[in-house]
Amino acid sequence: MYSRVPSASSKPDPLAVFGRIVPRDHALLALLAEHYLLSTDQITNAFFDNRRTAQRRLTILHRLDVLHRFGRSGHTGRYGPLLYTLGPVGLQLHPTAYHDPTGSGGGRPPRSSLERAKRIAASGQVNHLLGVNQFFTDLIATARRTGGARLSRWWSEQHATTVYAQAGIRPDGHGVWTVGDTSTGFFLEHDNDTENLARVVAKLRGYERLTTFGPRYPVLFWVPSRRREASLLGVLAGLRTASPIATAVHGPDPAGRVWTLVSEPGYRRYLHELPCDHGPDTVTNPQRFDDPVSDTE
Repeated sequence: MYSRVPSASSKPDPLAVFGRIVPRDHALLALLAEHYLLSTDQITNAFFDNRRTAQRRLTILHRLDVLHRFGRSGHTGRYGPLLYTLGPVGLQLHPTAYHDPTGSGGGRPPRSSLERAKRIAASGQVNHLLGVNQFFTDLIATARRTGGARLSRWWSEQHATTVYAQAGIRPDGHGVWTVGDTSTGFFLEHDNDTENLARVVAKLRGYERLTTFGPRYPVLFWVPSRRREASLLGVLAGLRTASPIATAVHGPDPAGRVWTLVSEPGYRRYLHELPCDHGPDTVTNPQRFDDPVSDTE
């Protein structure tokens, strides 16, 4: 019943569809509600053991109107991987989902899931969103392969910006990575070498304000090349900040021994080894209030 692929021309029974949504589907929909879109490969890495099984399940969810999907042509004219976002049923289950990937806020909610999908596709943020979401789905994939590790929290830019509005930060994402009894919170700055370094460094002011009343989480600069990392470390050398600052180059294992603290250039640490202070005993402190990513199995 749950694994049968509906025909492309069939009209799904709205009530029957809800009975075909399994816990793993709900976990996927929760991510799409907050993080807008995921590629086939990202969904496979986060939730499935192989791509073929993922594609089959995603086709079912698409034909049941649970998901929308679209492709984009690349520089060669060929279409890249399919991208998925909430469909009509998915949006019914998550009516308060984030709708504006530009983060401007204040706009009217979309009239339909299709309008929401069009906003996302036309936002100009697709490549950036995919880059940020790749970082976090790689962490989820690592947790699936590694006993005792999990991504305990994953907040979008809009979510983190709202929660920490008093500090005025706008991280590309916020997470808590847990290995054994160690929980490391962090703010992600996903860098594609499109901003000058002065503007990048200016982002640290908000994180410094946050340390006066909130957590002192490491700020992670995830950069595209060794050259960019060396330039950033050079600019930050000698800068004293209350929040630890670490850099690493884009790669498939952000949990690995890839992070260099500005205060310790030349030495690489695992993500869970970065210094972290969760701050006051508030609801955002994971030592008091756990906010786990839904079980993917």
